Parts: sequence; structure tokens; C-alpha cells
Amino acid sequence: MRDRREQLLGHAAMLAFSALVAGSFSLGAMVANDIAPIALNAARFVLGTFVVGALAAAAGKLPRGLPEAPWRYLVLGGLFGSYFVLMFEGLKTAPPVSAAAVFTLMPIVTALAGWLILRQFVTARMALALAVGAAGALWVIFRADLSALVNFHLGRGEAIYFVGCVAHALYTVFLRKLNRGEPGIVVVFYVMVFGAVMLSSLGAPAIAATEWSALPSMVWFVIGYTAIVSGAGTFWLLQYAAQRIPGAKVMAYNYLTPSWVILLELALGHEMPPALVFPGIALTVVALVMLLKDEGH
Repeated sequence: MRDRREQLLGHAAMLAFSALVAGSFSLGAMVANDIAPIALNAARFVLGTFVVGALAAAAGKLPRGLPEAPWRYLVLGGLFGSYFVLMFEGLKTAPPVSAAAVFTLMPIVTALAGWLILRQFVTARMALALAVGAAGALWVIFRADLSALVNFHLGRGEAIYFVGCVAHALYTVFLRKLNRGEPGIVVVFYVMVFGAVMLSSLGAPAIAATEWSALPSMVWFVIGYTAIVSGAGTFWLLQYAAQRIPGAKVMAYNYLTPSWVILLELALGHEMPPALVFPGIALTVVALVMLLKDEGH
């Protein structure tokens, strides 16, 4: 009975996780053209460093000094930072629902990266679920326009964000490959520190050119949201769920993101996506159900 309750709590955590991640798309699209993406994310990573550092200190795990083999965190921080910069760059032109559909390609890209780098294999059911989810994502990304799909007329924003998703997939794989037994909160802290340093260095011109005092309040809200809610908050939810349900089921909740984004867009009073994209959304939900029924329980 207790195990069943713990599993249900894990699923509830991932439902919350997918909803909070979805908020980044709708809110990010609202401010993507108000500030340079690298400047926004440099601020977000600096704030995130303090938030995660406070959490680590509260847990008695705040590290002192540089980590062993610091180059590992240059790689991880660079990949993680690249993902968020490219996400906001893509949201300048990509509709939030389309960007969320690109996000659902992440499991299949991660699976491919895992096979190439770690020689990880997936079950036949998982492979089928990933294929169904990818088909649904492509249906949404190409706006149900088969001619656009055949001719591969991919929107610029979606293309930019897809590169970001590749960076995130590599981050996920290297997170495991480069781990040397550090606690999760310590790893995230160093990723945030090195990501903040890299983004602040590379984005120095954009940061200097930004009139911080004149930024709309919504930009500051998004910086806070991405650093605290969809940053530290989703990290905690992911860690919590991963201890209670199998990894395949954790990954499955990525497929709910487009559905959450549609609900958020409605709540914010934004335009609904074309009705023809809904079969694609339905396929991503089918992929979710298939992964939740995978062999591991």
C-alpha cells in the first residue's frame, strides 16, 4: 500500500513538473523579443546559483572550492546554458505550442545520444512509443501541412530550438557519463555556477547593452520563474519522482508539455493553434500512455 502511494506521489510530481516546464514556453514567448536571450539567461543562471546554493546549504551539502576535474562542469554548464539561450532565441518566432512540440522530440534525441555515447538500449515498446511521440511532434511542428513536412519547410524558431534540444540531450547523457559520485544538488550547483560564468563571459556585450532598469516587469518575472520555479522547482520534482517511478515513466511526462501549453495559452487569452494540429497533440498523449505502461513497474 505504501509503495503504491509512493508511486502515485511520483506521478503527481511529474504532472507538476510537466506543467511548470510548459510555463517556460508561454511566458518565454511573451518576453523573448524584449531582452537578448543570452543576457536573460545569464541573469537567470546567476539567480539560480544563489537559489540552488541556498538549497544545498540547507541540506548541508554546499561545496567549497572547485570540483574535481572542473572541465566536466564547463562541458555541462555550456550545454545546459546553450539549451536555454537557444530556447529563448527560438521563441522569438516559434509559437509556444510548436516549441513545446519540438521539446517532445527530446526523449528520442536523448535515446539516440545515449546509444551513441553510452551504448544504452531501449525496449521495443519504448522505441515504438518514442516513434509515435515523434510523429505527433512533427505533425504539430509542421502545422499539419504535409507538403511542408515533405519539403522540410521548418520554421526558423523551431529549427533554432531543435539545436537547443540536441544540446540538452547531450547534457543529459554527459551528466551520467561525467558523474563521479557527487550528490545531485552538488552537481546542479556546479552546473549553475559554471553556466553563469560562461554565459556572463560570452554575453558580456549583450549584458552591457541591456537597460536593466527599463526592462518590463514581465521580463523580471520570467527570470525569476525560470530560475526558481522551472529551475530549482523542477529539479526537486524530477529528483523526487525519479526515486519513486522508473526512468521511462519519468521521461514519458515530457509528452504532456504541448497539452499544458495549449491550456496556458487559453488561460492567458492567446490565440488557439489550428484545429488540425490536435491529432498531433493526441499522438503525444498516446506516447505518454505507452511509456507509462512500459515493462518496468
